[in-house]
Amino acid sequence: MDKDSERIIEQLKEIGFSEYKAKVLLVLASGKIMSASEIVNEAKIIRGSIYDILKSFVKLGYCNEIETDRILQYQIIDPDIILDKIIKEYTKEHNNSLTKVKSTFTDIKSKFAKESKQESKLLNIELIRGYNKHRVAKYKELLLTAKKEICGMYTFKGLVSDEADEFSLKFIKRGGVIRSIYRTGLDFKVSINGNIEEANNENLAEVCKKYESIGEQLRICDFDIPNMTIIDRQSVFINTDDLEHPNMSQADLIMRRSNFAKYMVDLFEFYWNRASLNKKYKS
Repeated sequence: MDKDSERIIEQLKEIGFSEYKAKVLLVLASGKIMSASEIVNEAKIIRGSIYDILKSFVKLGYCNEIETDRILQYQIIDPDIILDKIIKEYTKEHNNSLTKVKSTFTDIKSKFAKESKQESKLLNIELIRGYNKHRVAKYKELLLTAKKEICGMYTFKGLVSDEADEFSLKFIKRGGVIRSIYRTGLDFKVSINGNIEEANNENLAEVCKKYESIGEQLRICDFDIPNMTIIDRQSVFINTDDLEHPNMSQADLIMRRSNFAKYMVDLFEFYWNRASLNKKYKS
């Protein structure tokens, strides 16, 4: 057997063919009409296995069985047709597997939703480790519980946009209060009306003006502040690092204790009084 044939047999094995089936298919690939004995001799396999292999190939539609007055003979069908059959079978198996996975996780999510709802009544402290998207999802989940007030301290980094997010708009519209302190060192970029430019006091003031226009109360500072959000003076989310740079060593802390939240509100008020109004910052 030449190296090219050996390579093709190995490729067939990689996609699910047994070694004997790969050898038989390769022999049939010559396109000749052959008897079982001829295929055995050319493929160099055990005679007892050839009939089961040919029977399965006929059933799968890989080859035609030709009945003569003396013996049965076999001929491969167009390889493009075989390829189409294999692709359809793989697609069917893949879709069946996906359906099973989705069904299984639908049940898992249902169980999680029921039990986590009960558990959340008892869980006062959560330490969240993991990648960026999971930690952000937990933060958004906590934000959605807000009913009256959100007090936050944040650091401007990366790209800051003048577009208010949908959650803030709806929250303020239904009577909620958002108070924010933003820490800036001007080491970021600003997007105003779709135009991106280096941050300066003037364009930063314009961004903050947009936030204020929807009802957000805010102040700006140039000193270090913790990255923290206080929900309804009951829960506190503390981010230990920048959410824009995911790292397994980072962690966030959620405290659902009103007494701790009160201390953090006092800290927020301390920084609030030290921070500047937007119009003062612009000047």
